[in-house]
Amino acid sequence: MVIAIDGPAGSGKSTTAKYVAENLGFIHINTGAMYRGIALKCISEDINLADTSKMNHMLHLTVFKFGGGDGSELYMDGKNISSNINTVEVTESVSLISAIPMVRKKLVEYQREMANGIDVVLEGRDIGSVVFPDADYKFFLIADIHERARRRQKEMEERCEVISLSELTVELEERDRQDSTREHSPLKKADDAVEIDTTGLSIEEQVNRIVEIVTNTNRSKTRK
Repeated sequence: MVIAIDGPAGSGKSTTAKYVAENLGFIHINTGAMYRGIALKCISEDINLADTSKMNHMLHLTVFKFGGGDGSELYMDGKNISSNINTVEVTESVSLISAIPMVRKKLVEYQREMANGIDVVLEGRDIGSVVFPDADYKFFLIADIHERARRRQKEMEERCEVISLSELTVELEERDRQDSTREHSPLKKADDAVEIDTTGLSIEEQVNRIVEIVTNTNRSKTRK
């Protein structure tokens, strides 16, 4: 079974997907972290994004794996990069890098391969619309821009990074613009996705709402 959870930055999809997977006993694949991993690699190896040959070579040599007790740790080429992919520098570049067609093509292939034959929860910005258009369940999370900025600020403060809410709001608005207007796999709600406004909802409430829909639908199918 495939459960797709999409939405803009700060809508709560990553944490929600993690706990939905835990609740249902599924595997969680954080596709956004994979794009951040590629951004980190481009930065650390000083790869010119216009050098398609070098980009293509790097992508084909990159190996991802999720590990740790709850599967939340991302390993790239055998190294745990979980603590390195949320820096300001990576955040500022990931939208641009994720818009590159060859990057999206390679990671979509990777994501489909990782999810093949297992029960999985994937989250990102195009899971239900592009990566798994036939997913068993699709959800699209939204939230007020100020709430999203507040959440992102809290995450950054936990990493001892300081930035004002006004700056974060501007950054999120620009990220939304880039993600929704990019030529390949833009951020958009799939026609058959269930939209959930997470503004004012706790993570537990978000998780329970999705789990309830999945389990109730499955019960209904079983009775037929």
